[in-house]
Amino acid sequence: MDRRQQKSRDAIFTAFGKLLSQKSYGKITVQEIIDEANVGRSTFYAHFQTKDDLLREMCTDIFHHVFSDHLDTENTHDFSLAHGDPRTAVTHILYHLRDNKKNIAGILSCESGELFLQFFREYLNAQVTESLLGRADRKNVLVPEAFLRNHIAGSFINLVQWWIQNGWKETPEKLAKYFLAVIEPVI
Repeated sequence: MDRRQQKSRDAIFTAFGKLLSQKSYGKITVQEIIDEANVGRSTFYAHFQTKDDLLREMCTDIFHHVFSDHLDTENTHDFSLAHGDPRTAVTHILYHLRDNKKNIAGILSCESGELFLQFFREYLNAQVTESLLGRADRKNVLVPEAFLRNHIAGSFINLVQWWIQNGWKETPEKLAKYFLAVIEPVI
């Protein structure tokens, strides 16, 4: 993707995030996103087929960043020297969710919540559980791996929902510790 395309894509993400902080997902139109991003309709559709695709890509970008092999120091956290550790991956995801809490809370509080959770679960199944199950000794496990992946992803989603309902009070480090304490016995 060239710089111009990346700039347009970033403008669309920024506009979408701003709109999510102001109104519910269901009430946001593609036209509002286009207007806020100051891009043309054809530019929007060159990047995303639908508003749901935009939401999916926004989630994917966050998740791809979190699991990148090249992490940089960021404003609220620094995982640039730690890679491959499950606690680090979980904590990093939690930092990004907290840093984007306006968008996340807005998405989860309306009809888009189920769609976001579906994307989130898909990504967790593919990424987080891979890193957790890849390190586990699976010789004595009595449940199929697909079931275990689903269980771990569901547990993480429930943890995030609990965190939001409790006003984001716990630190990402503490929540990662809670999560791993709960799932490590089953892997």
